Amino acid sequence: MRIVQQLRRVFRPAGKTLQAMARWKRLSFDEAPPVFGNSKPKSGSHLLLQILNGFTQIMPYRYVGADPIRTIEKEGRRKQKEEVLNELRRVPRGAIGWGYVEASPENVAFLCKPGRVNYFIYRDPRDMLVSQVFFATDMHEEHGMHAYYKSLPDFGARLKVAITGIDQDGLHMVSVKQRYEGVFQWLEQRHILCIRFEDLIDHREDTLHAMLDEVEKTGYKIPTPRGKALAVLLEAIQPKKSHTFRSGKTGGWKDHFTAEHKRLFKDVAGDLLVKLAYEKSNDW
Repeated sequence: MRIVQQLRRVFRPAGKTLQAMARWKRLSFDEAPPVFGNSKPKSGSHLLLQILNGFTQIMPYRYVGADPIRTIEKEGRRKQKEEVLNELRRVPRGAIGWGYVEASPENVAFLCKPGRVNYFIYRDPRDMLVSQVFFATDMHEEHGMHAYYKSLPDFGARLKVAITGIDQDGLHMVSVKQRYEGVFQWLEQRHILCIRFEDLIDHREDTLHAMLDEVEKTGYKIPTPRGKALAVLLEAIQPKKSHTFRSGKTGGWKDHFTAEHKRLFKDVAGDLLVKLAYEKSNDW
């Protein structure tokens, strides 16, 4: 199975490029601006990925990268800054890249400059935590927290650990407040459109228009008429086709946060939700 996957990774770019050449009747793909879609884990990355795949239907892009570029590998190893930067540099012209990349000075300098298009999607921390616990417990046995979560008596106990983080017995996971330090680093950058997951769910058309506007801010004119382009992107969004799909809704945290979880979250995260404008005060 691993050999088959490796072969697919080798031949997929060539096959996708041939398809794009036939679709767009061209040999080069240097016209449209470079695009990179970025996210924090469990914050809507696969929803963003579906939209980026839709981009290849409305603009002359070859394909969307099959694998994400990560600052931290699935096994938990943190890559050297130069490793990540080299992976970003290796995204071919005309291909759309995506991943889970931190806002290091090197990454920011490479990505956040005129002529490039960057999207960063983030999510209500409470929904992100619920999603992470379900994913690590029930959907991804290779997740670093899987065994520990399974050893706990119930979902409520797991959610507490997700809020506070853990650093014991070889396990290390930062608190929810520390997780979102990286979000604020991206929110502060220029030349990047930061998108709430909730807006892609509840205000989808407006958000997609903003994403298309971001492309045209570079001076490039999208060849597909806006109405048709919007219809293509709306059709491309199929959350249930994502292998990580669970509920795809907003505000689901209310079904899982007890009064104790709320108190713990506020103790650990402080005014995080207010700073992110998910709440007007800490009285929620």
